[in-house]
Amino acid sequence: MGRVLLAAPRGFCAGVERAIVTVEEALSRFGPPVYVRKQIVHNTSVVDDLTRRGAVFVDELDEVPDGALVVFSAHGVSPAVKEEAGRRGLRTIDATCPLVTKVHKEAARLAEAGYEIVLIGHAEHEEVEGTLGEAPGLIHVVDPARPDEVSARGSGQVSWLSQTTLAVDETMRAVAALRERFPQLADPPSDDICYASQNRQEAITRIAPWCELVLVVGSANSSNSRRLVEVALNAGADAAYLVDGAADADERWLRGVQSVGVSAGASAPERLVEELLGWLAVRGYADVEQVTLTEETLTFSLPPELRSSPVHGQAQHEDRQVRK
Repeated sequence: MGRVLLAAPRGFCAGVERAIVTVEEALSRFGPPVYVRKQIVHNTSVVDDLTRRGAVFVDELDEVPDGALVVFSAHGVSPAVKEEAGRRGLRTIDATCPLVTKVHKEAARLAEAGYEIVLIGHAEHEEVEGTLGEAPGLIHVVDPARPDEVSARGSGQVSWLSQTTLAVDETMRAVAALRERFPQLADPPSDDICYASQNRQEAITRIAPWCELVLVVGSANSSNSRRLVEVALNAGADAAYLVDGAADADERWLRGVQSVGVSAGASAPERLVEELLGWLAVRGYADVEQVTLTEETLTFSLPPELRSSPVHGQAQHEDRQVRK
């Protein structure tokens, strides 16, 4: 009846894998409860699974008992949060994605050098909140869709940074608009867009023109998953939807569809993709062709508190270069 084009890479990135294993290993070594500030990654299924194992997810540190163990999520926290944890004597494990940490360090260095910083991103996103805390008063958040609303004065040196999970094209459009206002706008030392976000966007761009329908597995609060839906539509898909899993898929979407594209955000487990493929197979879309853009080999070491032994067979080595 129809076919499925399965985008690759998809699903878990190195930072997400590291964050999830961090909580799993903390539970194994120290026992529950292990408190986690915010969702460890933005995926409902992952959070539910870790909750069943004994993780306790909280919004702020005032919900964590004195002396307890708390894990900081993959999206990062501000220095103020770390200072609060220190004052309260909380035991902490920082599961911030190293690529987010890189942006934090860039923000701190630019602020020290006297720059105003325009941070392209969504103000409500936890990653942006953490980056803002690196240089309060010197970082101005601007929505990538509304770069004209930036509040930076531009009386001195101005540089831009970006949330790591944005779409590449929307970020570059925002930078171009900002440069019209600040002709001397400085570029960051390196590209801030996460390699995994970029790879998944490019992979879905490859399959979308051949698909009447694209389904992206991911939760609604996952920025990179929502971007994949937008990228699919911009790349030529007739329709694209974000689904937490097969239970969210609507059979009516398949009417008149010959080819379905499938991908998953960087925080979505592969088992949810497999369940969606099963749902599609039952409805006549059993012919699955994987379309691979590139192979990802990047891995991250676990936080220092958990490096004394290998975890789940994962090698504990230094970060490796991802092959492009």
